[in-house]
Amino acid sequence: MEQQEYSQAPTRRSWIPQDWRIQFGLALTILWFVFLALYIARNVGWPNFLDLPIDEMGTFLEGAFAFLAFLWLVIGLFIQQSVLAENNEELRRNNLHSEKQTQAIAATEMNARQEAFFKISEAIRRQLGAICGLLFISSQGPVGNKKYSSEDLADLWKQFASGDFEVFSRMFLTMAASDEVNLEELFYGTEIRRNHTDNFLVGFDRLINLARGCDSDNIILDSMLYSAHGLLNSRMREMHPSVRFQPIHGTNSAAYLERVINNATEEE
Repeated sequence: MEQQEYSQAPTRRSWIPQDWRIQFGLALTILWFVFLALYIARNVGWPNFLDLPIDEMGTFLEGAFAFLAFLWLVIGLFIQQSVLAENNEELRRNNLHSEKQTQAIAATEMNARQEAFFKISEAIRRQLGAICGLLFISSQGPVGNKKYSSEDLADLWKQFASGDFEVFSRMFLTMAASDEVNLEELFYGTEIRRNHTDNFLVGFDRLINLARGCDSDNIILDSMLYSAHGLLNSRMREMHPSVRFQPIHGTNSAAYLERVINNATEEE
């Protein structure tokens, strides 16, 4: 199958300027030269004009071309203003483009940090669940108050192994709802329990600090604070015998709802 080749003729660039101001200036310049030629022919005469002394010739040419000099000065100023306006508009578009690029880079960086956080948080949640399981065994298992048998603990550890890392935290929260349970004794009654509790507090605080670096609107922080690990961490912090922890603040629900109401009112 034969292929036909088509040659495209090179585009010729027009010598006529596209700017209407330059076109207007050229037309007015041509008319001015025609006017000068007619003026010299009728009032001076070309032979007499050519015989003028050099000083009179200079004076005539100075007056004749003063109008053209002023005309092209004005045209040049208008063109310069247009070029400056175009440059400013181009700079504005470049700034907007740069700002969008910066936002895109920041969003990409935030997404990368969040992905890294979720990978790390999964390991830390597993670690906290294991610490909580050891604390549960120490307080509720055969070496503790013997409330749960080895078979019961084995079932709980199976849930933990299947991916339910907060099973022991939920068990502690369920016991905390009872007035008969002494939580301070439960968490800090022995040296082993206190070590487990302190390890849990340190691990959760490090997870909170890591979350703050990739959470601009407290969504991740709120989900952690109101998880089983987060609620258990709050009870442990409140009852620590020697450390007075600063409260961890998430989203202020009242302030958030007030902003929603105000925004709805403004839109109406």
